[in-house]
Amino acid sequence: MIDRRSLIRNGALALSLVTMPRMAFARAAGDKRFVFIIQRGAADGLNIVAPVGDPDLRAARAALVDDLGTPLKLDAMFALHPALAQAGALYASGEALFGHALATANRDRSHFDAQNILETGGAQAYAEHSGWMNRMLGLLPADGAKALAVAQAVPMALRGERPVTSYAPTALPGASTDLLTRVSGLYEGDAQLHALWEQAMQTRALTDDISGGNGRNGKATGDLAARLLAPADGARVMMIETGGWDTHSGQKARLGQQLGGLDAMIGAIKAGLGPAWADTLILVATEFGRTVAANGTGGTDHGTASAAMLFGGGVKGGRVVADWPGLRRADLLDGRDLKPTMALESFVAGAISAHFGLDPALVARTLYPAVAGVKPLGNLLRA
Repeated sequence: MIDRRSLIRNGALALSLVTMPRMAFARAAGDKRFVFIIQRGAADGLNIVAPVGDPDLRAARAALVDDLGTPLKLDAMFALHPALAQAGALYASGEALFGHALATANRDRSHFDAQNILETGGAQAYAEHSGWMNRMLGLLPADGAKALAVAQAVPMALRGERPVTSYAPTALPGASTDLLTRVSGLYEGDAQLHALWEQAMQTRALTDDISGGNGRNGKATGDLAARLLAPADGARVMMIETGGWDTHSGQKARLGQQLGGLDAMIGAIKAGLGPAWADTLILVATEFGRTVAANGTGGTDHGTASAAMLFGGGVKGGRVVADWPGLRRADLLDGRDLKPTMALESFVAGAISAHFGLDPALVARTLYPAVAGVKPLGNLLRA
């Protein structure tokens, strides 16, 4: 006989999550909430936070500059993609900060290797066997180390010694309505699991592409995230996986749709959290950037440096943090990529230490034990 908790262990909750953006979260003590949104596929930071004040931008990527239409002016150098309207409003209110010309220790343009480095915090691909988010849990109070994943598999960033329970360790595609109804019946007598199951069922129609439904998929994911984060006994640390950022061709339409979904997700998280937004930090980052020049199919190829984003009530926002390297051909890495001038590891460690009130040097050693010279950036959050 199968009981409802056995079904969880066997991955039954994957039935409702087969097509939704994969999400993982961990509970931590206190009021601070942290969300990591990973952009899998290498997002084009040059069109997300565009250096419109660089005199060499148009010569370097004329067609892609035209794709921006009328971007949202951030400062004398940078402008935000027009699809990020809600993010732009957060920037205007001082609740969003963007970092640019950022990269991890990785210089390999392989998605698999770069994503592994981004998630493990390693200096080389597959050298670390735990994720930086899992190690981060060890710096939080003991009762905050309980972790839970809502995903087809626990993402690498959350794997490690700290326990992470997955509601969906395996994918079971093609589940029939009858089967889903019978599984729902198993949860009727369990208030907590029934509520979580119903939330998952409501998002079953979502896809890995957050742009689906003209941004509705992104908003629905943000709504779900907020419902899990908002309660006093809810999640405190969460990871949301988004795909579809590999814009090798037709970048104009694809990137705009992706950013629209991301924008809707962030807006929904803020709206759903209400007062808890004041104690929330959202990090958005990708494994590497894209080439400065467009290719022959209206897209871009794998690059190096990109942009990252911070959102939240405690962010010292309204700023773009960058040591801009320039876009002349002589200034590019290998004559093709935006040159990294700031370590993504320093950006993340600085944000995490300030948000949780932790010693910056300890955070750097814990999150990035094998990366030499990580100096957490200061002044990212308000004191």
